[in-house]
Amino acid sequence: MFLIDMLISLIFFFLLIICVLVGVA
Repeated sequence: MFLIDMLISLIFFFLLIICVLVGVA
């Protein structure tokens, strides 16, 4: 369960970075 929660957090963080990069670009 911990692995799944960590994976979801990692995906959310990755999507957040993409949104920031798109916003800057």
